[in-house]
Amino acid sequence: MNEQYEKSLTKLELDKVLAMLSDHAASQAAKDRCLAVRPSTDADEIRHLLDETSAACACITVKGSPSFGGLYDVGASLDRADRGGCLSPEELLRIAAVLKSARQTKAYSEGEGRSAQEPGVLDVYFQQITTNKYLEERIFTSILSKDEIADAASSELASIRRRIRQQSAKIRESLQKIITSPSYAKILQEPIVTIRSDRFVVPVKAECKSQLPGLVHDVSSSGSTYFIEPMSAVNGNNELRELFMAERKEIERILAELSAECAAHREDIWSDFDVLVRLDLIFAKAKLAYQLDAIAPELTDKHLQLRRARHPLLPKDTAVPIDVSLGGEFDTLVITGPNTGGKTVTLKTIGLLAAMTQCGL
Repeated sequence: MNEQYEKSLTKLELDKVLAMLSDHAASQAAKDRCLAVRPSTDADEIRHLLDETSAACACITVKGSPSFGGLYDVGASLDRADRGGCLSPEELLRIAAVLKSARQTKAYSEGEGRSAQEPGVLDVYFQQITTNKYLEERIFTSILSKDEIADAASSELASIRRRIRQQSAKIRESLQKIITSPSYAKILQEPIVTIRSDRFVVPVKAECKSQLPGLVHDVSSSGSTYFIEPMSAVNGNNELRELFMAERKEIERILAELSAECAAHREDIWSDFDVLVRLDLIFAKAKLAYQLDAIAPELTDKHLQLRRARHPLLPKDTAVPIDVSLGGEFDTLVITGPNTGGKTVTLKTIGLLAAMTQCGL
């Protein structure tokens, strides 16, 4: 029976309407939910779904739609943070994006344009949203991208990076004296300072490598150049390496601290994500309604009545609208006519509009 039912829905091309619906959703999670929508057989539930779509249409008329941008599924990240795991910068940025979306959606619901006209059926969702501007801003201030932690993440990190810059400048200065010295001009492949394994080195001709005391860190692919760290730079490079290790340690501490903060608000963040995805789906239904010039149908189990109905997958300009009545005085309808006269389209229009109604469209 279930297989036959799904087959009927495919025959009616409900899947194509749901694909159109998913195009209007902003987040991947809501797009997936759009494609998974199935007709309900509970009249009260259907009326509620239709009321939600109508309410979203009213909101869009008054003040546009919330953005729902940056809604990532952060469930796995929150679970790991809850178990004491340290999240990556990218994971933390995704959590901050959910918090930002929650704050913007909450502001949308409380902002200008609230009026007596605006139905309250969506308020139950808006009221469930919990904002956390402090954590949102803390993450965005600390993490610039998935590869870069900001100096502003902590005063200790800013201090370490300042010392790294100073130490690097000091080593470059000492090596500059070597590469500009006439006595070393003949042994250098090029008069430049470069970096190998986080250490400052100079490129020396292979046949002259013994003429510059120091540590060999790399050899060019041709074998003609040796990258040597002069002995005079070893202590400075060691100090620089220690500073890099301190920087990494401080970044790990910052990420662990932010992860623990996310774990502490895990339930609120996850609840926000779920509510926002639901709202994204509801507003997608409203946007589809506008695209199709659709209206909210009235539910009745007494009869079927369609006035100037057209198949939603046919072009608006060329689709011929139909009037159909069934029930009341008669319960049998015979559709006749020549080939390509529109019999199948009529039957599909009735079936598809009924299925869409049961989906809250």
